[in-house]
Amino acid sequence: MKFGYTIVYVPDVAASLSFFERAFGLSRRFLHESGDYGELETGATALAFASHELGAMNLPTGFVAASESKQPLGFEVALVTPNVEESHAKAVAAGAGEVNAPELKPWGQLVSHVRCPDGTLVEICSPIGG
Repeated sequence: MKFGYTIVYVPDVAASLSFFERAFGLSRRFLHESGDYGELETGATALAFASHELGAMNLPTGFVAASESKQPLGFEVALVTPNVEESHAKAVAAGAGEVNAPELKPWGQLVSHVRCPDGTLVEICSPIGG
């Protein structure tokens, strides 16, 4: 078993891909012609987005949509960078809501949190031990 990818169900897959490209500098791997599924280049494990419609098909008993939740879901996508402050500012300038400004944690890692327009909670952090 190996971790293959994370899929976030969002209202508009193309818009989420575009936001992550602008806010975090990630590259689009592909967007399916249906517009219901897309992936970003994120290394060995892909970050993917699927439409709420695809989510309803895959999860017929329902799910909590991050875009509809007042509070962030108890789940985050962590993006590692040596430039947390700069990356945090870029994400906020691109339209993310600031949840936590960059803060040095007791274990030496610099960490911030933003909430994307699609509701996804993103941790922007320095490498552990870096």
